[in-house]
Amino acid sequence: MPGIIHKLAHNGFSNAYLLLSITSLCWAGNFVVGRGIYQEVPPVTLATIRWFGAFLIILPFAWTHLVKDWPTIKKHWLIMIVLGSIGIGSFNTLVYIGVNYTTAINGLIMNSASPVFMAIMAFLLFKERISLRQCTGILLSIIGVCVVISRGNITSFGNLTFNKGDLFVLAAFFVWAVYTVLLRLRPDIHNLSFLSMTFILAALANTPFLLLELWSGRIIHLSSNSAAGLLYVMIFPSIIGYLFYNRGIKLIGANRGGAFLHLVPVFGAIMAVLFLGETLENFHIIGFLAIITGVIMTTKKPAS
Repeated sequence: MPGIIHKLAHNGFSNAYLLLSITSLCWAGNFVVGRGIYQEVPPVTLATIRWFGAFLIILPFAWTHLVKDWPTIKKHWLIMIVLGSIGIGSFNTLVYIGVNYTTAINGLIMNSASPVFMAIMAFLLFKERISLRQCTGILLSIIGVCVVISRGNITSFGNLTFNKGDLFVLAAFFVWAVYTVLLRLRPDIHNLSFLSMTFILAALANTPFLLLELWSGRIIHLSSNSAAGLLYVMIFPSIIGYLFYNRGIKLIGANRGGAFLHLVPVFGAIMAVLFLGETLENFHIIGFLAIITGVIMTTKKPAS
């Protein structure tokens, strides 16, 4: 039995599609939880506690690997700082700030643009081209996301306005595209070593901004609700989400892996039905089918 469990775990960790789908599920929950506690936990405080907490949770499991990988980490210190402080720390802080000012529909539109940013950055940084089929898949996924977030009324997008929250979220997903594309430059170290280092670098990078937030008078208000939310963001979207995302991108690349971000609003809609008592409408099903089709078109390997 232990051998079977080990084999299943190994096979699962080699299945990029499964890993990236679970990542999207965890990150969908991050949006739900983050929005639920934003009045009790200020954005920079939320991001900083998230990464310090995730680091402390993962450290006992990562310690042995960190000691072994430390010479390699020191050798590649610059890319580690970039991936940790910018790709993880800045991205999540910008998202948490953005959702304080913008609407969910605007934020989800920015999320759907991530694969486009990834394709652009992959081309600019590494001359990586995308096929016509992949472009079509990305477009179809974006249409599916628009159907879901507009509740089947595409004309509502004509009434959207962009505020400072929109700009923060847009900047966040641009940073995320850079992080995803640069993952190919990560040093060859154990996944737990990489995660723990990027977590602590993200937390340290956020610390000066946390002090500014505290100085401005915005403080955390702890309750059972906010404590549960903090624990969730430390474990699921942080440790599990990033572990699976990094592995998935390593297996299939940024362009194909980035398409799975379209599943985040789909899972978010499902969570709303399960936990908020909302009704599953026809536009949910239509949007879901369009997104799934787009993801398949974008991630399927071309015939050799």
